[in-house]
Amino acid sequence: MLNQMTIKNLTAFPEATLNFSDGLNVIIGENGSGKSHILKAAYSVIAASAEEGRKGKASPPTKGLLQKLFAAKLMSVFRPDSLGRLARRKKGREQCELGFVFSQQKLNTKFSFSPSSKTDVQIDQLPVVWGYHSPVFLPTRELLTIYPGFISMYENRYLEFEETYRDTCLLLGAPALKGLREKEIVSLLKPLEKAMGGTIFLSKSGRFYLSIPGQVTMEMFLVAEGLRKLAMLARLISTGSLLDKGYLFWDEPEANLNPKLVKVIAEVILHLCKNGIQVFIATHSLFLLRELEILSYKEPFKGVACRYFALPLKESGVEVEQGNAVDDLQSLILLDEELEQSDRFMSAGE
Repeated sequence: MLNQMTIKNLTAFPEATLNFSDGLNVIIGENGSGKSHILKAAYSVIAASAEEGRKGKASPPTKGLLQKLFAAKLMSVFRPDSLGRLARRKKGREQCELGFVFSQQKLNTKFSFSPSSKTDVQIDQLPVVWGYHSPVFLPTRELLTIYPGFISMYENRYLEFEETYRDTCLLLGAPALKGLREKEIVSLLKPLEKAMGGTIFLSKSGRFYLSIPGQVTMEMFLVAEGLRKLAMLARLISTGSLLDKGYLFWDEPEANLNPKLVKVIAEVILHLCKNGIQVFIATHSLFLLRELEILSYKEPFKGVACRYFALPLKESGVEVEQGNAVDDLQSLILLDEELEQSDRFMSAGE
């Protein structure tokens, strides 16, 4: 589990320390506040380590190798013109510094890079071992309809897609998990398949379909986009990519979903947390935020640890407020806008 992330001079953030829960972590902020940047930075480090750790008989981490791996992953995920573009733009040329503290202390790492850096990072704390569990990153759009041929195209051509798309497509194409974990998988899939009205499967031709009992099988292109997002999550559960001790980073889960499906997503997210997945989501949906909070007070989710982060924009840059409950956040602009709209509505009726 990722326990803490320290930031100095990353994009819009002058300095921040984020203390995460081992369950659900919700990052809330308006557009342009840097929500996705937090997710992408954490994902890049965990993914780079896991990719190397899964190689057979990988040698222990070295500074030289990590310098290349971290820089390459950050470049591929963020897609800047140069690595130094991720350093906060301000007077002076201070370095960008990132630090990560894990429950498995041997994974702890720190590194930095300057605004003039092209593709190099400086390793300030070397982890002792590689990570093992591959993180999952879900972008705002669904990926099932671009899956056919995407990995081959991405690896053989230059495409202007973040590498998270390629990473997640690799996980979507893994075979369904069989054996001892099937009961756990079936339990997690139940609310998703109920909402979709069927089950998802990958054909031999490399295309995804939705199989609806008593009806014809539907190509993913014919399925509503909101349901495709549920189907993508269902597929990752069935392959075992979202089981215990893993990580899920999800950018705006509510995008293109109606409130009914948002409620399903909230329930599934908390089920994943309860089953040992550490979840990080970025959102500006008050509806999703409140639904997660309501469910966290009820069975069977009462034991799920939750942490909330607000990103107010100040003159000095974006700050980070955090707490174990939504009420701990002082600068929750989503709620401010909701109340202001209510006032405007009441005034319009007078």
